[in-house]
Amino acid sequence: MLPDRLSPRRVVVTGLGLVSPLGNSPPTFWSALAAGQSGVVPCEKLSVVETPLKFAGEAREFTGKIDNFGPLPADRKKAIRKGLKLMCRETQMAVAAAQHAFASAGLAESTPVPERAGIVLGSDYMLTMPADYVDSMEKCVGEKGDFQFSRWGSEGLGEMAPLWMLKYLPNMPASHIAILNDLRGPNNSLTMRESSSNLAMGEAFRTIRRGHADCMVTGATGTRILPMQALHALQTEQMADETSTPAEASRPFDKARTGMVAGEGAGMLVLEEMDTARDRGAKIYAEVLGTGSSLVANRKLEGNCQAALATAIKAALREARINVTDLGHINAHGLGTTDSDVQETAALEEALGPAGSQIPLIAPKSNFGNLGAGSGSVELIASLLAFEHGRLPRVLNYQTRDPACPVQAVTNEDVPPGTHFLSLSVTPQGQAAVLCVGIPE
Repeated sequence: MLPDRLSPRRVVVTGLGLVSPLGNSPPTFWSALAAGQSGVVPCEKLSVVETPLKFAGEAREFTGKIDNFGPLPADRKKAIRKGLKLMCRETQMAVAAAQHAFASAGLAESTPVPERAGIVLGSDYMLTMPADYVDSMEKCVGEKGDFQFSRWGSEGLGEMAPLWMLKYLPNMPASHIAILNDLRGPNNSLTMRESSSNLAMGEAFRTIRRGHADCMVTGATGTRILPMQALHALQTEQMADETSTPAEASRPFDKARTGMVAGEGAGMLVLEEMDTARDRGAKIYAEVLGTGSSLVANRKLEGNCQAALATAIKAALREARINVTDLGHINAHGLGTTDSDVQETAALEEALGPAGSQIPLIAPKSNFGNLGAGSGSVELIASLLAFEHGRLPRVLNYQTRDPACPVQAVTNEDVPPGTHFLSLSVTPQGQAAVLCVGIPE
């Protein structure tokens, strides 16, 4: 369908798919959220080589086997099985979540017009697993057991698998999904840490709205638990106290919070132009109404998360053309670190005024930790399912109000989601992205 240049196109969500520490289907995921379950577990099944963490939000049900990828036509199942050897875990999770999202949207066989369908996908930086280097490094070990860097180019590099880099390029998830599903329209990949999901979904929303596509699959995939990513987090971020009980370690906005919990996961959504979706009888979960983004950092590249979030919130509300009083809830970034939660609370107050502290707030990271780039889309799915079930999931482990974080955290099971919400995400470097989503009238 070609766009009507005289009126803005409306964009709706018609499909959901995810891989998460709380399960790999929306019903399973929602049941765990509604029951107040935690997906943070001891890392007993992973060796120190696989992760240096004591506990994490592991997507344990995702094994990467073909039955994890949902209902598939025979030719697509064959193609995915063949391509698995070129996919790292993050890519596998993205492909699986996308296939589930297409099935959810009733597009498991094909999209109506391939030339009008595309993808925008977010990811973290993808880092090689140590096992990929073992054979190469052994070639460079001297007689005294020392690693000799001078031998790497002539002897070590040749032992690397010829296609190893293809597993870790951040544009590969989108490439695999586009090829597998014959998406011939716009294709883009964004690597913006925790903001990747909302930025990708915002770009997909704008792609449809400006008439460049009618159908887009979007979302993100990420991990903070694989060895290289986990080591980076341990060195640079405030992590939850290792002596904490795993299920109680992630405590967004609680006065006793001690830091972030690492996790892994992917969330994907199918977005469509509203008339296109209605014409084919698709189920509509919600409408994307507006998006905002902002980057604020000083000369030392230290992020100002409060300023960035406040600017992005205002932009999203402005585009959505709704008032603060229209918001039924806020889906917070809720990282659980001492400083981030304070900055986020201050941003809400700056952008929304006194009324902001009275809006019910949820923080799904309390259930599964920080999924990296995958967090935003998995968390947004939580709010969409709250629309469907008519209630909000409570903030797990929220027990003591922090005077520095005067938010209306949801702590009981009978709070309605309202008809509109904001989804917030921000990186330590000050890159913020916000979506405004509502139930279509």
